[in-house]
Amino acid sequence: MLGTQCHLITFIFIILELMMLSYQLAYYLSRPQDRTRLWYLILLVLMILYNVAGGLFPDPRIPVRLPVQMMIAYGTGFLMASYFPFYFYKAFELHALRWHALYGVPLFLMLPYLIFFVIMYAINGDMEKTLVYGMIVPFVYAFILLFVMFRAIRRKHQQQRDRGQYAKETAMYFAISPWASLTVFGIVEESQVLEVICTNTGIIFISFIFISKAIKRSRKEYEQLMAYSMVGINPGIINHNSKRYQLTKRQIEIVLLIQKGLTYREIAETLFISEKTVSNHLQNVYEKTGAGNKIQLIQKLTQHR
Repeated sequence: MLGTQCHLITFIFIILELMMLSYQLAYYLSRPQDRTRLWYLILLVLMILYNVAGGLFPDPRIPVRLPVQMMIAYGTGFLMASYFPFYFYKAFELHALRWHALYGVPLFLMLPYLIFFVIMYAINGDMEKTLVYGMIVPFVYAFILLFVMFRAIRRKHQQQRDRGQYAKETAMYFAISPWASLTVFGIVEESQVLEVICTNTGIIFISFIFISKAIKRSRKEYEQLMAYSMVGINPGIINHNSKRYQLTKRQIEIVLLIQKGLTYREIAETLFISEKTVSNHLQNVYEKTGAGNKIQLIQKLTQHR
């Protein structure tokens, strides 16, 4: 594609993931307290790097030494594979993965990469021998970890067996399964198209789960906010607590409108400012109060002291 060996399918996946990255990054910058979104952003960045490196390297036309290209190409794959368990441990609160995410992955994935694909490959320059010996431990560990991840998901959801939980659990299985293909394709040389489709399938399922969770969380937050707005909270209490948190006059105005259930756009139209300005003010309010979302903010500002 575009004068390189990057296949059209790989290029399409890169563009789609860049679009998702730009949207999610813009949202995260407006709410940096959303750690789950940050971990998802890191996942997208690593997947894009993996696709770019796998699509372009090795290519003698690129002004980078071929051994370095090979190290980078395999390095992005190992990095992506290493981050997957940590992402599921943090984003989905699979506490059974803690040891693997923090210790197992560095020992059984990153260490073999450094020993064989960096040090040994730099010494002998033999990629075939590097693959034979360097992929033994990662290949075995990948399937052990895959079993551990499946079991962690099952344990997390075994207490709630409603239809929604079962569908979510199944989606997570599909999201994790393609992860093992990273080690398989490290050993078996196949077409770029097959490799990209298999390894990117997990991202599709993860994106589906992430967006689904975000929608449910936003809907719940909106319903709680509407409940607060209908209670008829005394604005004087909010004003008193706002001063205690050293909020500016404009920030207090925005908080009062948030409490009434107005959206960023409606607040911007009411105060004759831009949505970006509303977002910046609200972010400063979050930092001053230590609130993580609108509900926590209203709770903090309506407490009787």
